[in-house]
Amino acid sequence: MLSVTELQELATQIRRDIVRMTNAAASGHPGGSLGCADFLSALFFNVLHIQPQPFYMDGVGEDLFFLSNGHITPVYYSVLARRGYFPVSELSTFRKIGSRLQGHPATKEGLPGVRIASGSLGQGLSVAAGAALSKKLNTDLRLVFSLHGDGELQEGQIWEAAMFAAHHKIDNLIATVDWNGQQIDGPTEKVMSLANLPDKWRAFGWEVLLMNGHNTHEILATLQYAKQRCGNGKPIVILMKTEMGKGVDFMEGTHKWHGVAPNNEQLAKALAQLPETKWGDY
Repeated sequence: MLSVTELQELATQIRRDIVRMTNAAASGHPGGSLGCADFLSALFFNVLHIQPQPFYMDGVGEDLFFLSNGHITPVYYSVLARRGYFPVSELSTFRKIGSRLQGHPATKEGLPGVRIASGSLGQGLSVAAGAALSKKLNTDLRLVFSLHGDGELQEGQIWEAAMFAAHHKIDNLIATVDWNGQQIDGPTEKVMSLANLPDKWRAFGWEVLLMNGHNTHEILATLQYAKQRCGNGKPIVILMKTEMGKGVDFMEGTHKWHGVAPNNEQLAKALAQLPETKWGDY
């Protein structure tokens, strides 16, 4: 368990990893990754009951996490490495030929921490619901968590899975939506409006919680409350307000950095805003 101050410092280090990884690869998705650094650091270091090593694909007796918006691998890989799933030095191989750290998570490479390939959006909630139902049937008391992009909610499969989870009372499932209002082609409201997301999820039979995804105190409190609400007959969704590109001023609040890597000059500017930490660069 880390203190709030330590988690905030860790999130800064993860943001340094993100911009360095995408710069070195000259590709990747820094915007959404930066926005989810606070959430994923708190989740993996203070909330999930997990065993990084040795890693078992079946996850029996562990909490499970599924990354549905699979393009934000820079933050995912950084968190997994920093949590001890694989060497931090391996982050230097991001998107390289033959690397286990592909642009989207893949299972063929056998990277510890990755249980599903999630390059195609919309599929993660189905997997998470199935895994959570499996745990219930096997009397495994651990929980299943998933993360989704808000633009991803335009995929119909999400709502099929939402109906399935509510119908089967899969109440050991906690899904989180990165509600930053941006997707690759522009603001979600312009591409395809998501309308009233809280009411929509409630109409599908889910318990809805709201959270500021950049307030570490609130993240921890909300996740702990969500865990306490499990077992009450409803799956839970956390709608997490974030800002795409958080932590780097010229990347914040715009879809333009959804899938564009910083060049060397931009990397230097970004790192100047993200102070070095005790965790150290890879």
